[in-house]
Amino acid sequence: MPKINRYVDIDTVEREAKKDYIDRHSPFIHVQGEAKKGEKLAVTVKVGNEYSHPDDFDHYIANISLFDGEKLLARADFIPGTLGNQKSQVEVTFNIIPTSKKLNLVAYSYCTKHGVWESDPVVCEVAE
Repeated sequence: MPKINRYVDIDTVEREAKKDYIDRHSPFIHVQGEAKKGEKLAVTVKVGNEYSHPDDFDHYIANISLFDGEKLLARADFIPGTLGNQKSQVEVTFNIIPTSKKLNLVAYSYCTKHGVWESDPVVCEVAE
């Protein structure tokens, strides 16, 4: 099992280089709208909030996975050059259909140079 890196509040980090390193690898989950059972829900995962990530042939974000607890809901794979070889934030929107009363969303991003990064969990109540 690879080491899983976790986001830490960058306000508590003193060195700017460390803030850049943490932020540009960390996935952030944004739920759009209200979750309703049996209806599509748009969940956007963006890697990097304040800082952008390289898109080089040997250093890029290779994939983003979205989980509900231990259940894999969706995954997007990327190839180098997806972002035109420009530093940017990889972003993908997954449309999922909730079937339970609550979603415990966690996203993972994989950097080809710096490994697996885990988001903060997002709990989403699902209306009937």
